[in-house]
Amino acid sequence: MYRVAVVGVVVLVLGLVGYAVGAQTAYPGRAFSVTAIMAGIGLLGLGRSESEVAS
Repeated sequence: MYRVAVVGVVVLVLGLVGYAVGAQTAYPGRAFSVTAIMAGIGLLGLGRSESEVAS
């Protein structure tokens, strides 16, 4: 995996964890977890597309 895809996976997992915690407990900034999920999916897709082009 390339670095961009790895960063995407990390951001996606952190966003999912933040969303799960935010569903149970209200905390400031919990809406950013949805943004992190979207960014993680985008970075993951970008990292995967780079690896296909490099091959």
